[in-house]
Amino acid sequence: MAPSAVRADIAPPSFPPGSNPGPETEGTQVRMMAETVVIDVLGNTLSGSLGRAKVTADFTMHNLGSAVESMGVRFPISSNNGFGEYPEIKDLQVFVNNQSVATRRISEVDPMWGSDAVPWAEFKVNFPPNEDVNIRVTYTLEGMGEYPYVAFFYIFHTGAGWQGTIGSADLIVRLPYEANPHNVIFEDQIGWSSTTPGGVIDGREVRWHFEDFEPEQSNDFQLSLVMPTAWQKVLDEQANVQKNPNDGEAWGRLGKIYKEIQFYRRGFRAGASGDELYQLSIDAYEKALTLKPDDALWHAGLADLLAVHAYYEDFAYAEATLDKLRAMQEINRALELAPNDPKVKEIAEKIYYLFIESVEQTDNGYIFHWLTATPELPMPTLATLEPTSIPQATTPLPATATAVPEKEAIPTSTPTTAKNPLCGSVLFIPLVLIVVAVRKRRYSGL
Repeated sequence: MAPSAVRADIAPPSFPPGSNPGPETEGTQVRMMAETVVIDVLGNTLSGSLGRAKVTADFTMHNLGSAVESMGVRFPISSNNGFGEYPEIKDLQVFVNNQSVATRRISEVDPMWGSDAVPWAEFKVNFPPNEDVNIRVTYTLEGMGEYPYVAFFYIFHTGAGWQGTIGSADLIVRLPYEANPHNVIFEDQIGWSSTTPGGVIDGREVRWHFEDFEPEQSNDFQLSLVMPTAWQKVLDEQANVQKNPNDGEAWGRLGKIYKEIQFYRRGFRAGASGDELYQLSIDAYEKALTLKPDDALWHAGLADLLAVHAYYEDFAYAEATLDKLRAMQEINRALELAPNDPKVKEIAEKIYYLFIESVEQTDNGYIFHWLTATPELPMPTLATLEPTSIPQATTPLPATATAVPEKEAIPTSTPTTAKNPLCGSVLFIPLVLIVVAVRKRRYSGL
């Protein structure tokens, strides 16, 4: 659960209020024997929402003492979201032994930050000795994040005030479609959330099980997802190309949405699932261009994909160098086809700033020096230049997809050193500042 190095820097920490209930005071003999928390992610995301979930939390409590305990059980309903705002959960309902009970609003310290006072809900419960008491809490939880990602959290450590450890905990996430490593992000931190390890995918569900643990803040649950509306676009375009395999526009749209969910604002998803999404995006763009070879926008969209990936990839790798070269080939072709198209010009400008040492801007457009001279590939290159198999997608492409065309050949002219037209110029420093500014722009494109 500790933060790890990431390529993304999307948002400050945000914490929702959903959590385990806690006792009114410490020193109780009541133990939380078991809990089951179901986070049912909703598909009908409201306008302005990244994602919502219906949470149902069931707790089995047992009084280990010899006397009845009657106390206020407390449940946080708000927390600082990291921006100095205090959103509250919605539709809170509480049931004790299957009977609905009333709650009252109280003020306690923030369950995550431990500083400001925030609203909590309190409800009275009697715990007879040596008997189980079942408590159910339901509410609607708003996800946190930034398009196309959403995160949901569940706070275990507010249950630390009960007697002893938590006997067992099952946490179940249900999606409105099949779960897979493409839409549930296991391998990477997305800037504000890193999915709790150990989840097992089973159809539409992802399940975690914990035994006999003392809930601390390090135990709190995190879940990183592709937001439902973004993943629904993937499903829609997969269905479109399945139904109409010769629709170049549908293949291009599929490549674009794969690209959107593979890239962060800065950088891209690491791990096998991120690599698969990158290859799926390339495959779809190439299929679009096979069907529509003179479509400047899909050439530019593919150039954008390759260029951004190459920029954030380690330049010590030959793969990044080849992606950079092909990005220049694709944007050069797009400019030949539609030199005045606004989106083509926008992506061409982005590639210029990403690789300013290799691209020259003139009054008539851009000169891509790598297209007139063979770039010196990093060593070793033999292994990296061998053909590789395409990774098997977790969500398979339609059976009508064709094999990926061979990559365009690297020019074989005698290597020359491309001169940087700005070297030694007084314009160098301000242009560097422009590059830094551009690199901070939000990722966008076809």
